Amino acid sequence: MSPQEYLDKIEFWNRCGNLVAAVAQDWMCESFILEKTGLSITEHQDRTIESYLYLSERSSVYIMPVLQGFEPSDYVRHLEDYSFLIPEYAWVGVGSVCRRNGNPDSLEDVFLAIKSARPDIKLHGFGLKIQALERPTVRTLLESSDSMAWSRAGQWDGENLNNDPRNALIYAAQVQSIIDTPCFIQDQLFSPLQGMRLKCAAFPRKP
Repeated sequence: MSPQEYLDKIEFWNRCGNLVAAVAQDWMCESFILEKTGLSITEHQDRTIESYLYLSERSSVYIMPVLQGFEPSDYVRHLEDYSFLIPEYAWVGVGSVCRRNGNPDSLEDVFLAIKSARPDIKLHGFGLKIQALERPTVRTLLESSDSMAWSRAGQWDGENLNNDPRNALIYAAQVQSIIDTPCFIQDQLFSPLQGMRLKCAAFPRKP
């Protein structure tokens, strides 16, 4: 989809309801994607910023900038490349993380690296399943997340229920249950994030 086609869809959906934000057309940085494009992580990051600039300059809707990379340092470098384009307390997406659901340690490393560089920004995790949100640190570092897991479950059950709102409500209830679960987090994890507003209680490790 071209940037203009995407922009047209953003404006269409904005007229149809309460569209809070639209995400920039980011370039994923997983190895299998890099093999397909033949480009480097840096080139994918540059094109992601170009997408953000094109859309944000033309749309009346909030365009969510997206941080891309693979290693934690990649995301920090991409954040630096955006520079002043990401204002204080901006809502920012984190890409190329959906395949890390089974490795919460990796998710923690990425989110902590970003928040250490910019504690003020609010992070959105793309494609994070319940498996990832069960890690207290992960959901504490996030402002929001999304998942297609509920839809795919309906698709796999053989009854073509991938758009059934009942499946969405069941999944939302599971996520809400996790969010309401008290967090027990070592405060040492957040020592670089002075002034960060934690959404869960942090407890120091007992001797």
